Amino acid sequence: MSEDKKLQENTTQNEKEETRGISATGDEGTKVEETPTTEENISNDVASHSKNTPEGSKEEERETVEEKDEDVLNEIDENNAEDAEDSDNEHRHTIPILDYHSMSMENLVGELQRLVRNEKVQAIKKHVDGIKSEFDLKFQDFIDEKKEDFISNGGNEIDFRYNSVTKRQFNEVYTDYREKRNQYYKNLEKDLKANLNKRLEIIEELKGLVNVEEDMNTTYKNFKDLQEQWRNAGPIPRNNYNDVWRTYQHHVEIFYDFLHLNRELRDLDFKHNLAEKEKLVQQAEALATEPDLNKVFRELQILHKIWKEDIGPVGQEHREAIWERFSNATKVLHQRRQDHYKEQDALFEKNWEKKQEIIKSIRQIAENTANNHRGLQQQIKKVEEFRENFFAAGKVPRNKNEKTWASFKDAVRSFNRNKNSYYKNLKKDQQENLQKKRELLDLAISLKDSEDWDSTTQEMKRIQSEWKKIGHVPRKYSDKIWKEFKNACNHYFDRLHALKNKGAAEEEENYRKKEECLNRLKDVQLSGDREKDILVLKEFIAEWKNYGRVPFRKKNIDQKFNKILDAMFKKLKVSRQDAELLKYGNKVQELADSENVRAIQNERSFIRKKIEEIKGEIRQLENNLQFFSNASEDNPLVQDVVKRVNSHKESLTTWKAKLKKLNIMENSLHREAESDDESTDDSEE
Repeated sequence: MSEDKKLQENTTQNEKEETRGISATGDEGTKVEETPTTEENISNDVASHSKNTPEGSKEEERETVEEKDEDVLNEIDENNAEDAEDSDNEHRHTIPILDYHSMSMENLVGELQRLVRNEKVQAIKKHVDGIKSEFDLKFQDFIDEKKEDFISNGGNEIDFRYNSVTKRQFNEVYTDYREKRNQYYKNLEKDLKANLNKRLEIIEELKGLVNVEEDMNTTYKNFKDLQEQWRNAGPIPRNNYNDVWRTYQHHVEIFYDFLHLNRELRDLDFKHNLAEKEKLVQQAEALATEPDLNKVFRELQILHKIWKEDIGPVGQEHREAIWERFSNATKVLHQRRQDHYKEQDALFEKNWEKKQEIIKSIRQIAENTANNHRGLQQQIKKVEEFRENFFAAGKVPRNKNEKTWASFKDAVRSFNRNKNSYYKNLKKDQQENLQKKRELLDLAISLKDSEDWDSTTQEMKRIQSEWKKIGHVPRKYSDKIWKEFKNACNHYFDRLHALKNKGAAEEEENYRKKEECLNRLKDVQLSGDREKDILVLKEFIAEWKNYGRVPFRKKNIDQKFNKILDAMFKKLKVSRQDAELLKYGNKVQELADSENVRAIQNERSFIRKKIEEIKGEIRQLENNLQFFSNASEDNPLVQDVVKRVNSHKESLTTWKAKLKKLNIMENSLHREAESDDESTDDSEE
């Protein structure tokens, strides 16, 4: 018969015989019908406290208490089964389970790595499962955010890819854990199966003892040998542990029923077992003062294991009482544990309320997302603080955990969508700004080597002002384009300043020469020969014009020069207009010598503008004279206006004469140019 069939047969037989009440014998060896099992005793003890309740509610309360007691016993049995599989399994109780929910993905990877490297692989299953569950939730949330960013920036969802270093590290450590775990159980499985077969064989031999006709002392000795073999048989698979133990215990009790023929041997065992169980009861009762509830449960688990595995039955007269003491001690500890869980539940409920407030705050920010970069950055910082507070708030009731996490993710994602929408539009604006600045940069580069100083300077100032009005550009282009623009502008203005510095030195030199010329003019003595003296003055005028501009702060030297000239022309009886034309003749000659067409055009424009200004002044003054139509010509006001009109007319004549000289000079230049062209044509022919 196979091992599985043997186990099934034994378990079935166990259940049938327990149903008939074959569980213990009395002192005289008579069978006691329907004696409650240990589990039933716990239920009956609890139920006895509710005698005064109505029948229906009493029954419901009894069933509820039974279920709770059954739960704690099952939990103890399951833990004992797991510990029995490998003695190192007990170490899992000393490894703290941290608040993985409050840890970041990076910290979760670090904790998983620490456990896999430093702890027994069979002792960290709950820890690893908790870490993996939290990591998967956080990573999925992280990937969802990255995908939203990708799509909001114009990407296609089907093209989304994200290479996470943290995820890769987690997978590597988790794979290492699984390989170690699989190797461990692969090595363990063979030994566990062998031990299971050995225990099933012991049960078969135990069953056969009641059918052997031999001396009772020999049978009892064989029974003790089987017990010793059972204790040394080694661990078996946890899934078979409780069933195999119940089957073994059942047949031990059957053997003791059989052993009533040798009361002395049985009573010795009963006495020894009672003493050992009383020690266990005392240890269980002492745990009531132990503050560490985790330690309490572990110690209680060990006591139950010893009670069930290592100590046999006691006499019928003590059986119920000793179990009642042990079960009552268990219930006290269980109640402490339940009270602790209630306190935890209350704390978890407060944590849930805190998290609801945090979620509400994040939603308020999401509904009022800022429409500027500075405000949005402050909100991003605030939401990150709320995220940290959410994870630090602690655990929530298990039945609310998933919904709370979903609400939190929804609130954060809502904010992220609004944030991404703003930055998407901002990036569009920044691209437009980048294009505008690139156009200004191209213009600045094209002008940086220009020598048309007047117009270029104004244009460079304009584009600098325009640059300042344009908003931000994408950060990756910002520094580069600004440096290129600044370099182009600096290149031009450095050239301009260098030219001005050079011009300033030349102007100082011109001033020195003009000052020397002025001093010589002061020393000139008119000879009385009008033509000769005029020629001398014209030479001074030509020399003066040749020196060019002087520093602006010293421009009054020109006034001094003209004042001395005017005084000398007056002595020579040269009219003011003729004097002006004489001085202007030198300038016309300078223009003719330079052959600068633009300079000649600028001079003509200047003269025409002066002529129009003077004509306007004359018209205004003549209009003013109409108000004095009835006034005497001796009226000082009339005389002043007439004097000013005559002065302007005289000045107008002078400017017209200057324009005429300029036109004559320009026509002369044109004729010379045409003559040169004809000469060139003749030579080509």
